[in-house]
Amino acid sequence: MSKRHLAFLAAFGASFIYGINHTLAKDLMPTYIEAYGFIMLRVLGAAVLFWITSLFFPSEKIERKDWWRMIFCALFGMTINMLMFFKGLELSTPINSSVVITLSPVILLVLSAIFLKEKITWLKGSGIAIGLVGALVLILFGAQTQDNAPNIPLGNMLFMINATAYSVYLILVKPLTAKYSSITLMKWFFLIAVFTNAPIGLPQFLEVSWSTLPPNVIGVMAFVVVGTTYLTYLFNVFALKQLKPSTIGAFIYLQPLIATIVAIILGADTLTTIRIIAAALIFLGVYLSTKRKKAIA
Repeated sequence: MSKRHLAFLAAFGASFIYGINHTLAKDLMPTYIEAYGFIMLRVLGAAVLFWITSLFFPSEKIERKDWWRMIFCALFGMTINMLMFFKGLELSTPINSSVVITLSPVILLVLSAIFLKEKITWLKGSGIAIGLVGALVLILFGAQTQDNAPNIPLGNMLFMINATAYSVYLILVKPLTAKYSSITLMKWFFLIAVFTNAPIGLPQFLEVSWSTLPPNVIGVMAFVVVGTTYLTYLFNVFALKQLKPSTIGAFIYLQPLIATIVAIILGADTLTTIRIIAAALIFLGVYLSTKRKKAIA
């Protein structure tokens, strides 16, 4: 199997794990652990796993000029991104989270136009507008609360911040993937993230009654640390070595399908007319904004 095929497989694996995560992580908050404490668990666990893994690979020295980019990658990819997603998931629902984050390719396009000077055509501009309308429909006209979702509109807005932060991360990390191995990048990103998350996440992390947690809860926490954090970030940074950020972003479309199926089977969420309309608008917007013109023969 070629490296490119492995990259596609890695990107698919990451999206599949994320799709399951929407429901599994939601079920633990805030009963067993609060959102920011969960993030502290994620970055601590992932940092330990990546540093252990790095012992089996050649050591690489980070150039001095790259350290600021490393810090900003950790800030956007492992701090703002994670904090906003898990807090949003605590306040909103699994299906909403999986739908809103599909705006990532649209946001990535806007940021690429701003920072990389990529041209936005009228077709892409229309897609951006339609996608944002879909997100606003979900935020403004969807249910305000439901069982285990105390503030759905605020949660949905945090998902948009999450998607924006992750898009910034994809742009920042791309040059680094050409210079350093995936393991080197991840071990430093997550070590930095331990310190950037600590002021917010450590107090909630210390409040958890670890000795009284049921085995199934510990199992889900292990899945989030090993699967949703360690494996997905490793898969994505590996895929970025072979694929463009926009190609990686396209795999995010799998998440609503997977998350919706899992949420409905487990009884964690339900489909509504507003959610279907909002999802249709967002998917149409993403399709238009990422559609390429066919070459004229």
